[in-house]
Formats: sequence, C-alpha cells, structure tokens
Amino acid sequence: MLTATIENVLNRGLPRSPRAQELCAQVAGKRVAIHVRDVIRFLVESSGTSLKVTRGDAPADAELAGGPFSLLALTGTSAEAVLQRGDVQIQGDAELAHKFRELAVLLRPDPEEELSIILGDVPAHQLGRFFGGIFGWGRQAAYTGARNIAEYLGHETQDLVPAKEAEPFLRGVDAIREDVDRLEARVKLLAQRLPAR
Repeated sequence: MLTATIENVLNRGLPRSPRAQELCAQVAGKRVAIHVRDVIRFLVESSGTSLKVTRGDAPADAELAGGPFSLLALTGTSAEAVLQRGDVQIQGDAELAHKFRELAVLLRPDPEEELSIILGDVPAHQLGRFFGGIFGWGRQAAYTGARNIAEYLGHETQDLVPAKEAEPFLRGVDAIREDVDRLEARVKLLAQRLPAR
C-alpha cells in the first residue's frame, strides 16, 4: 500500500515536468535503492515513461542509505551538506543516484495539490493557508524571541556585545586587515625590486 501510494504520487508529477520526463527516459531500465536504515528498503525503477516503486533486497545500480530525515533532506536545499557530512551514503553508480535525486526533487508533491484530490480545491486551499499562517507565525515568533534574547544579553546582562556596537568594530577590523594585506603586497614588491646580495 505504501509503495503504491509513493508510486502514484511520483507518477502523477511526471506529466507536469519536462525535465522529469527527460530524466526518467535517461535512467530507463535502471534501479536505485533507498534504504531507510532500520526501517525499510525501497527500490525505484524507471521504465522510461514511469516509475515503479517496490520493497525488497533485490540488487540495485545505486543505493542511498541513511536515516529518514537525512534522506528527506536530500530533496531540499541542503542536499550537498547532507552528503558531505556523511548523513547519507551512496553506493554504486553515484551519477545515477544524483539523477534519481534530481528526479525526486522535481516530483516532490505539493501538499495542497495532493489534499485537493481528496478534499477538493477550496478546502485544500484553506488548509494550506491555515498551516502556512501557523508556520509563518512560528518562524516570526522564533526570530523575535532570538532577537529579544540577544538584546537582553547585550544590554541587560552585558554578556554579549550589542550589534550596534559590534558592527563599527568589525568594520574597523576589516579595514585594518585590508590595509595590512596591501602593506604586505607592497613589501613583497619592494623585496623583489631590491638587488639580491
């Protein structure tokens, strides 16, 4: 049931993306395994025009293995950082794994659109706006809280330097660093011009 649901969601997105269709054709006949450690191992295979998702231990051309959140992060903006930290390991054909990753990013479902299939357009849009508002409020509250804590630590307890005092100091440090770099370049130039003894 889970594999069928994932397969349907991925294949529903294919007609909307010419790049996804192109990638699907490029990886025709290839299979990548997605191993969610200690949970499940999926196999995703391309027929050239659609994707088939199954479970099992069958061999694959490439395998991505990691924790559930790390694997999910591969479809976000921090994919390279996830790979560099080693949170997700790639075995087999790395180029093929990257193509399947790009395909997953292109076919990532839009929650509001998926809800509209079940609930209809208007309720799905209202739920999308509701949750968007909640997440927006949460981000704003976190930003305001962090700013208030920084101001408290800077002004009340004086454990931190307030930003308005730190900025001119840091600009001065940058200016001195640039002056020292220019001086060093001049000294090297003069040293080159002096006759060797």
